[in-house]
Amino acid sequence: MTVVEFFGCTLLAFGPPFAMFIFTIVHDPVRIIILIAAAFFWLLSLLLSSLLWFAVVPLRKDLAFGLVFAVLFQEAFRFLIYKILRKAEHGLKKITDDSATLIENKHILAYVSGLGFGIMSGAFSLVNVIADSLGPGTMGLKSGTEMFFLTSSAIGLCFILLHTFWSVLYFNAFDNKNKFQISFVVVSHLLVSCLTLLNRYQYYSACIVPLYVILAVTGCYAFKVAGGSYASFKVCISFK
Repeated sequence: MTVVEFFGCTLLAFGPPFAMFIFTIVHDPVRIIILIAAAFFWLLSLLLSSLLWFAVVPLRKDLAFGLVFAVLFQEAFRFLIYKILRKAEHGLKKITDDSATLIENKHILAYVSGLGFGIMSGAFSLVNVIADSLGPGTMGLKSGTEMFFLTSSAIGLCFILLHTFWSVLYFNAFDNKNKFQISFVVVSHLLVSCLTLLNRYQYYSACIVPLYVILAVTGCYAFKVAGGSYASFKVCISFK
């Protein structure tokens, strides 16, 4: 059962992002480079968050303190990679065959960098958890709950997708100087991160349901910002 749980949780968390990578990114080397660069920037934000947490000794046991500053550092580095990509647009035209699509549709850069942010975030939050699901024990037999691994994977998937949507909104917000979208990204990021604090009390439903509601709202908002409409959505899901 532990092996089945391991593969099930892994595919739940990383299956959709892997499909997104295969169908939308892997065919273009420049997109792969941007995704890796974005993942590296997320790592830098984690490093600074860790240094701050380590430096402020009295607050090391206060998880909420580290959480808030981790979110702020992530958004700061999201802005930094936005500035770098906008500066590098002219150079990207010279090294990619798909320059017209990549540069003219600025949402593609946001999508790719957001997916890079999300994949690295999901990897760091889930790798150790999923590895423990292999055994030798099984959660819930004597203590804890058997829903821990499944819940962790569902939350990990939610954050990967949210990071992708947040980057689309974030990049568009700075392109158009839209303060509401910037505030929406930062506040929603803080909100969903704080909701995960409920997991320590095993209030999984109280955490997951609001998370996926916010995911749906953010996804629809990002879809609209990227130029999507109901008609284009119908065409997208049509099998004709």
